[in-house]
Amino acid sequence: MTGKRKNRCSFCGRSEDEVALLLTGMNGYICDECVRQAEKIVKENLGSEVNLKAGSVAGLNMAELPKPHDIKAFLDQYVIGQDSAKRYLSVAVYNHYKRLAQMVDDDGVEIEKSNIIMVGPTGTGKTLLARTIAKQLKVPFTIVDATIFTEAGYVGEDVESILTRLLQVADYDVSATERGIVFIDEIDKIARKQDNPSITRDVSGEGVQQGLLKLLEGSIVNVPPKGGRKHPDQDYIHVNTRNILFICGGAFDGIERKIAQRLNTHVVGYESVQNQQRIDTKNLMKYIVPQDLKSFGLIPEIIGRLPVLTYLNPLDRDALRRILTEPKNSLVKQQIKLFAMDGIKLIFEEEALDFIVDKADEYKLGARGLRAIMESIMIDAQYNAPSGQDKVLTITREYAEQQIEKNERMKE
Repeated sequence: MTGKRKNRCSFCGRSEDEVALLLTGMNGYICDECVRQAEKIVKENLGSEVNLKAGSVAGLNMAELPKPHDIKAFLDQYVIGQDSAKRYLSVAVYNHYKRLAQMVDDDGVEIEKSNIIMVGPTGTGKTLLARTIAKQLKVPFTIVDATIFTEAGYVGEDVESILTRLLQVADYDVSATERGIVFIDEIDKIARKQDNPSITRDVSGEGVQQGLLKLLEGSIVNVPPKGGRKHPDQDYIHVNTRNILFICGGAFDGIERKIAQRLNTHVVGYESVQNQQRIDTKNLMKYIVPQDLKSFGLIPEIIGRLPVLTYLNPLDRDALRRILTEPKNSLVKQQIKLFAMDGIKLIFEEEALDFIVDKADEYKLGARGLRAIMESIMIDAQYNAPSGQDKVLTITREYAEQQIEKNERMKE
């Protein structure tokens, strides 16, 4: 007498005893292993053509996603001021989610992405905004530095390595990578070096800008999975950048002169005095327009692919004072936590904090200047306190002044 005939997977031939799960169809069977393999093949071959479920992003319902107000409120906990840039970022990220949730065959209306460029002096929070918003995102996010890129064939990195890093963040999931966000820092460092034609190639300037065009616009790019230079024998991963949001940031040092020149051309004749009075000469960055970026050295093609232009305000004394103490990861809170780990209670007097702000305002280095001054003041205490007997340490203005003078003498 023969035993009961066992059901087998129609794809691999394994019996139901050899697999964890066997799914039954109309005329056949498929095991759990073949289902996983099929999913992998579909992702590799179709990539972003596989539509997300309507109303969801990466498995999340649109109702669960942070709204622009929520995103800005989260940024407010870590970044002081810069409300204009925060609003632009919040809207851009939220619209990015909505683009991903959009069904391609919905009604024929396809929402196009709006890449962003943020302009502002050094130390005003461009990179901090990017790092902070990455904590809240539901999609892969990476930060890259534009200064490392050169034209293909020269020492440096190809622009495609941007996508290599996004792939790594997404654990090499191509479909997740194609929904990601990239922050390109120091975008101003790839500005065209001069307007006149040169006998030498601008390999780290205009050449890189030309290479970025296809990424920003949206195209299928051959990405080396482990980074580095491309070579013929290497296996590439094909990534479609159509749904990747690019956010660029740069200090554009000296662009205020370009803005001032342009504004002066518009204040001619009787109304010139009145117009000049309306211009905030201490913050010319607020008047920036795409024309100024072109004058600085960005090519028109790349400016057109970064349609959203926003600025960051220079940090005044009040903003610097708030940065010291208010954010969740403020410098004062970091120092207090460092000493608390050694069982020491650290106290900053208000006059000492005012002195730090005065020095930072004098150096004109923004929030980074605050950190440099704080480290100079605290270095001796950090060295001696862990071995000492005192359990309370108070930083006075006199102590801060002494430490700064001591460090300045050592540098002379």
